[in-house]
Amino acid sequence: MTQDFSDASVGNASRRGALKLLGGAGGAVALGSLLSACASATRSGSGGVGNFPSTPAWKFVFINHVTTNSFFVPTRTAIADAAKLLNLPTPQWTGSETGTVSEMVSAFDNAINSGAAGIAIPLTDNNAFVEPTKNALAKGIPVVAYNATAPNNYPLAYVGQDLYQSGLLMGQRIAQSVTSGTILVGIAQPGANNLQPRLDGLTAALAKAAPGVVVKSINTGAAQADELNAMTAAYAGQPDAAGLYAVDAGSTASIAQLIASKNIAGKVHAGGFDTLSDTIKGVASGALEFTIDQSAYMQGFLSVLYMYLYRVSGTLLAPPQTDTGLTFVSKANVSAYTSGSAYEGQQGNALGTMPSSIPLPQASTVTL
Repeated sequence: MTQDFSDASVGNASRRGALKLLGGAGGAVALGSLLSACASATRSGSGGVGNFPSTPAWKFVFINHVTTNSFFVPTRTAIADAAKLLNLPTPQWTGSETGTVSEMVSAFDNAINSGAAGIAIPLTDNNAFVEPTKNALAKGIPVVAYNATAPNNYPLAYVGQDLYQSGLLMGQRIAQSVTSGTILVGIAQPGANNLQPRLDGLTAALAKAAPGVVVKSINTGAAQADELNAMTAAYAGQPDAAGLYAVDAGSTASIAQLIASKNIAGKVHAGGFDTLSDTIKGVASGALEFTIDQSAYMQGFLSVLYMYLYRVSGTLLAPPQTDTGLTFVSKANVSAYTSGSAYEGQQGNALGTMPSSIPLPQASTVTL
């Protein structure tokens, strides 16, 4: 689903998203419990949260592929928020700093062997996480995929963006501005399940909507600090590029920095993904025409909530597949992202300001 909004705060957008996104398969049941938990949290006592039974101090583990990447700051805020709401210990944050799959597998095995109450992991590889997932489930440990999923694996649910669709829509958006020439597209980890589907979708969309555009992918690397150098070198080698784009957070922020440093805003088309501070500044200044928000906060918050509900209900509240959405952020609505909201990785927890009216979302559909 695509959405543009102008005045709604990020915090309110995230909360509205929670209610909307839980409408997926199994969502009606989970939504009822979510509202019950939120409404009764202020009545919690030492025996448990709200009307839920007394529970152990369940320790959830979040495994990540780039543990220090600033994209996941709101995700980490979210898992702490959800744990506090549910009177649980803050989940462990572990994995790899550089997208190294073997390190993620090791963290997965450690979580299983230590008796984790639930494990959330981006399934960035098609094969490596299959056996650990089976092992966890065999020991009664629920596993939820967030941020990336994989075919032929067995997580209880996926909480994240429809990655191929997001790339497809991005490609369609690019085709509105670029109809010929070469565009450079940064990708931090080619082949990774959290990024490659976006590049594939983008390429497919342009092949259909703007066949005169040549897509040249740039491997910017998993280390966020190196992505600017990679994009700068690529642009130096292709100064006539018609556009600079990226399918990951760090590469997008690097493009915004590159355009600002070379003072070429408005001279080259540009856009990408996620809401790092340099990216938002780039959209506000006009260096970037758009960026795409996938709600990193929701990916953390709902993953904690789903694992909790699954355990507290004895598997009756099975987590629903949850698309955390796609919002194009442009100059028209970027002001909502500059308010310092913790829901988008900034500091502070001020109550968001509701707009006087809410733009119509995409019309609902019913399959008969």
